[in-house]
This record gives sequence, structure tokens and C-alpha cells, in this order.
Amino acid sequence: METLEVFKKVKAATRDLNLIEKETINNVLLALADETEAQSETILQENQKDLDKMDKSNPMYDRLMLTKERIAGIASDIRNVAKLPSPLGRTLAQRTLANGLQISKISVPFGVIGIVYEARPNVTFDVFSLCFKAGNACVLKGGTDAYCSNAAIIKVIHSILDRFGICKDIVALLPAGREATGDLLNAVDYVDLIIPRGSSNLINFVRQNAKVPVIETGAGICHTYFDETGDLKKGADIIFNGKTRRVSVCNALDCLIINEKRLLDLPALCERLATKNVILYADLKAYTILDGKYPAALLKKATEDSFGTEFQDYKMVIKTVANIQEALAHIEKYSSKHSEAIVSEDAASIATFDKMVDAACVYTNAPTSWTDGAQFGLGAEIGISTQKMHARGPMALEEITTYKWIIKGNGQTRA
Repeated sequence: METLEVFKKVKAATRDLNLIEKETINNVLLALADETEAQSETILQENQKDLDKMDKSNPMYDRLMLTKERIAGIASDIRNVAKLPSPLGRTLAQRTLANGLQISKISVPFGVIGIVYEARPNVTFDVFSLCFKAGNACVLKGGTDAYCSNAAIIKVIHSILDRFGICKDIVALLPAGREATGDLLNAVDYVDLIIPRGSSNLINFVRQNAKVPVIETGAGICHTYFDETGDLKKGADIIFNGKTRRVSVCNALDCLIINEKRLLDLPALCERLATKNVILYADLKAYTILDGKYPAALLKKATEDSFGTEFQDYKMVIKTVANIQEALAHIEKYSSKHSEAIVSEDAASIATFDKMVDAACVYTNAPTSWTDGAQFGLGAEIGISTQKMHARGPMALEEITTYKWIIKGNGQTRA
């Protein structure tokens, strides 16, 4: 089986990866950043082949698209990763027992990390740079929609590894098609961890079919609660940025929850959304207020199916609540535990929101669009974990390491 040979080579390559000096790792990443910009035209040409196969109206089109500016941003992220301290060899805990045994808890790589992701070629760069910095090899299974882009990116990465005399097998791109995905999810003898990045359907598929341990990331059904005391200008800015900055990403706003005492401010809160042709699905109370004050072609009545939807498009649903308790109950019912926000000037409401919302990232007077590893000062990210085991929120260098115990003795034996 073709994929089996790939897994064997990647697994074998991890032994040499552990011996690469930290300075060399950083130099490789800096060279990769330079080469990425130098090869931007080639990468963009291959990316265009993928774009030509996708309808521009598809919300995934924006995720798939690379530009010179985005490639420059990717290169900058790679350089940032190079500048970060190594996450390896850190002493997490240390003690000497009464019998003289010296016990240390030391950070080490996971080993081989498999990534299953959809039409986001930037992930290929992010995953490699983070895995390489943290001493991990990686097996990548991108979507068929982005295969030309990903293949071009891997070619650039391999060229730099060749330049430094490092085995290219530390990063592998699997063939397009679902069969390779199934092989990766079941590669228990060769892959230590699977991280899916993409839609809730992809994440559910990986979780339900993987035999390799999985960290769930990506699916983001994000809410913003505009409280009774919310500042109108802050609220309008936060809602607009959260919804329209990039609609295809997992931190985009999907549901505005508004306190009924502030319904008269709803048209002002939503006014700028119309400039981006955002379709609003409003519950009855919100619809009544917005009717005639928001473009009729962009205003629709919400149904039960409107809630709990990750739109990944210029669409947003509005829920009216009587108080913060109703807002919290709504979030609890529909949240994907990714990012949630409150707009409020009341300290008690903010404290309640912070304590009661069960999500990886909880914001006060700021949009959920900030949920990003680079924005958190982590360099780049390998994904946003929405679970609680091992890692939660933006996953970067520290989150893709594990640890082992190192015990030093002097002949002590156990009775």
C-alpha cells in the first residue's frame, strides 16, 4: 500500500529529527520564509489551478485563495516561529525523593502528527513550521480542492530540507482521495496524533473513524451577547469586525444575542453589515425592529435551524433574550466551545459571563476574530482546540509537545 510506505518513512525520519540542533532548525525556517516569498509566483500559479475548479460563490473560495500579501504574511509567521524559544527540553517539574532518586518531567516531541484539513493551503506552511520547531514529523492530508497548492508548497519545503541535508521524509503530503484519509486515521503504529482542521462534518468524520488519538479543532459557532449596558459604538465595531473580517474562518461571528432592552439600538448595531451584504436571520422581536431599517433583500426570519449554524458566509442570526441568564442558556445549547463574547459595561455581568461560558476563548468587549495563535503571540497555530484534554484554544509549539519522566539514581533498589 502506497500510504503504508509513506508512514514507515516518516516514522523512521523522526529519529534523525531529534538530533537536529536548535540553531539549525531556526536557520531552516528562516530560509524557508525567504524561499516561500521567492517562489510566490510559482505557488500562486498552482493555487490558481485549484481556484479555477471552485465556484467563487463557495465560502471555501476565500480560504483556498492565496495572494502575494497572504504569502508575505505566511513568511512572516514562519519567521516568528523561528524566533520563538524552543518548546523542547524544558523542565516542567523536578524533585528529589527521600531515597535520593532525582525525578524530572521534561518536554519532548509527540513524534508523528497527522493533519487532515480542507481547502486551506496556508495550513501546510503553518503545520510544517510548528511541527519542525517542536521536533515532530508530520503527515498532511489536505483536501482535493487544494492539492495543486499543497504540492507546490511541499516542493518548496523539501527543497530547503535538501539544502540543509535534512531528510525530506519528516514531512509528507498524502495523495488526494478519501482512501488516503482512512489510511491515516488508522495508522496506529506510525502516527501518534491526528489533528483535523475544517468543517464540523470533517471533524465529526475524523473523530468517529480514527483509531489514532484525536485533538478536535476548527468548528466555530461563535456568539456575541450585547448586554443591557453594552456600549453602542463598541458593539457596532465588534459585530462588524467579528462577522465580516473573514467570513470563512472558524472565529467568525455566527450569532448576535441582544438584550431586549436594547432592541431599539439593533438597527444601529447592524447598519454597517449591510455594506457587506450580510444576510440577517432575525427572530420575531428582532425582525420587527429591523423591518424597514435594514435592506429587505438581506433580512429574513430565523428558523430553529438558523441557530447552531456555522455559516462561513456573509450570514448571521439574531436572538433576543430577556437577560444574561437566557443568553448563557442559548450559548450553552448551541456553542461549539470555540469563542464567545460579551459587550457590556457591567462588571457583574462580565464576571458572570466569564465564569459561566464553557468555551476555549471568552471575550469581553472584543470580537471573536482575535482567536488566532499568531495574534495570541504564539507565532502561528496548528489549530484551535475545542476540547479539554491536553490542549484548549490556539495550539502552537507548547501544545504539540508532550513529556516524559527522567529518573536518575545511584544504585537504589525497591524493597
